[in-house]
Amino acid sequence: MEIIIVDDCSTDDSRELIERYMNDIAADTRNYASYYNEQTDTIERIIHTRYPQQGREIKVLFNEKNLGSTATYNRGFRATTGKYCSFVSSDDMCHPQMYSTLVRPLEEDEADFVYADMFVVDDTHQILREFKLPDYSFKKCFCDWYLCGVATLYRRDLHERFGFYDESSDADDHECYLRFAMNGARFVHIPKTLYDHRSHDDRQVGLHAPEQFDKLLDASKELVLKARKHLLK
Repeated sequence: MEIIIVDDCSTDDSRELIERYMNDIAADTRNYASYYNEQTDTIERIIHTRYPQQGREIKVLFNEKNLGSTATYNRGFRATTGKYCSFVSSDDMCHPQMYSTLVRPLEEDEADFVYADMFVVDDTHQILREFKLPDYSFKKCFCDWYLCGVATLYRRDLHERFGFYDESSDADDHECYLRFAMNGARFVHIPKTLYDHRSHDDRQVGLHAPEQFDKLLDASKELVLKARKHLLK
C-alpha cells in the first residue's frame, strides 16, 4: 500500500497534524490483554506498533503555493509507483476493506476501473443516506449522468495512456473517467458500500460554493452531451 499525502498550503493546522501523524507511525504503540499468569496473578499484555510497519509506504508532499484541487490531485498521481491508484478527499473516509475488495477484479483482469457504493455522512459521521450506484454501462454511467462515484480504484497506466486530470476542467474526475471510458477502459461496479463521502450542504465554500458548484454542474452537462454523441457513433 502506497499512501501519498499532498497538502495544498492548508491554512489550518493540517501540516502540524500530518507531521505528528508521520512521527506516530514509527513510534506509537498499543497493547492488548493476551494471557493470565496464575503464578503471578497478572494479566500479561502484548505491546505492538499501532500502524503496520511492513507493506506500506507513506510519502508527504507540501505544495509551495496553492495549486487548487485538480493540480494537487495530479501531483499526487504523478508521484505514484504502484499498479493501481485512486484519490481520497481529505474529509472523506475509506472503509477498512475498500481497497482489498476493489482490487480483486483488477488482479483477475476483469476490469481496468472499479467503483463501489458509498454513504453520505455529516460532520459527526452520522449517515445521511446510502448512495447506490448502477452496475456499469456507458449509457447509465456517462450518458444518463455521471454515476461512477468516488469510491474507485483503477490501473495507473490509464493515466500514462490517456493523460491525467484536465486542469482546465470544472468537472475534473468526470472528464478524466469519461476519457478513460471513451478509450476502451473496462469498468466494473462492486455493489458494496465501502466509502463515506462527507456532505457539504451546510458549508458552501470552495468547490461547493454556489457559483462554483453551478460551474461544475454546467461542465458535467457538457460532458454528458459529449458521451451521448460518442454513443451514437
